[in-house]
Amino acid sequence: MGSVSTAREQDDLLEAVRFGPDGLVPAIAQSVSGDVLMLAWMDRAALLATLNSGRGTYFSRSRGKQWTKGETSGNVQLVRRVRYDCDGDAILLTVEQTGPACHTGTATCFDDRDLPLSVRDGA
Repeated sequence: MGSVSTAREQDDLLEAVRFGPDGLVPAIAQSVSGDVLMLAWMDRAALLATLNSGRGTYFSRSRGKQWTKGETSGNVQLVRRVRYDCDGDAILLTVEQTGPACHTGTATCFDDRDLPLSVRDGA
């Protein structure tokens, strides 16, 4: 993964990304096999850190600071692709996940957390 060296190159690269009023954009981490692993938030610095390092880097709203997945747990995300959606207001990371993605120890943050659907068969 090549790095972005100048401030102008960084600005050009992120022009299509629409950060919210809080300076954040939602980022979905998806495994290379297609499983949705987690949802986190990125500010401009975290997105640039991800692009430059190839490791999933996010912004913690509760702690008010940047963090890199696996820095304490060892459950690293190696980023293989970064895309943004049609409106530029969401990021999709394709990652190779080492160990569980969720801080609770489950493979994904969406394991065993189903809400019941009242409507079936698309009705």
